[in-house]
Amino acid sequence: MKVLIMTDLEGVSGVVSFVDQAYPDGKYYEQAKKLLTAEVNAAVKGLVEEGVDDILVIDGHGPGGIVFEELHPAAKLMHGRPSAPQSVYRKYTSQYDVTIMVGQHAMAGTDQATLNHTQNSRSVDYYKLNGKYIGEIAQWALYCGGMNIPLIFLSGDEAACREAEDLIPGITTAVVKIGLARTYAISLSKEEAQSRIYQKVKQAVQTHRKNPIQPLRWEGPFVLEKRFMTTTDADSSMSKPGYERVDSQTVRLRSDDIMEIIYG
Repeated sequence: MKVLIMTDLEGVSGVVSFVDQAYPDGKYYEQAKKLLTAEVNAAVKGLVEEGVDDILVIDGHGPGGIVFEELHPAAKLMHGRPSAPQSVYRKYTSQYDVTIMVGQHAMAGTDQATLNHTQNSRSVDYYKLNGKYIGEIAQWALYCGGMNIPLIFLSGDEAACREAEDLIPGITTAVVKIGLARTYAISLSKEEAQSRIYQKVKQAVQTHRKNPIQPLRWEGPFVLEKRFMTTTDADSSMSKPGYERVDSQTVRLRSDDIMEIIYG
């Protein structure tokens, strides 16, 4: 089995602040990266014990969230900004059998969800796909679904896990903190969070082998609507091809291909 790991920082146990922990100039940013890397390593350890022989970790946190020197030796790392074009990196990601997410947060606007946001915590109000609110979990699951890759596991705060379970029947999740507000949570100790991820990843692989989870696919054609917090960001997005203006803060993009539109 070959496993693709998408990572993010805001869903890690102990991480509760954008300013201090998730932004690169934050005073605890490097510590937060260490926490994420340890959670990823716990997942990698579980995968290796289940016989997974190819693991590719994608550093999905904007300014970077993985401490390369501390990454488990069984994993490879895809990282850097700006990312390569889809046409380039898809030839690597499409080779994998399943995907998992570590350190994930809920979509923008989710009540009692720690560090909830969609793509950009400073500028995005919401994303909608065909009239349904979506966040980064649905984006990744649908993108991978376009490559016939199912999402079988996710770790993060309770709201993120619930969001994943609503999207994907049968997915295994690991709750590592409970959000009480956007910047307030009850976090497990780092040891307990890592132990829970390790155990649940093993469970996810075992479950998928017995009862395979299907890739997430929605019926097209697709309309992606983005609402920004300011008119400035809506103005900027109109410089990209294919966008249409809905109102002063909202734009839309249309496509028949989910892989073209989902990160448009």
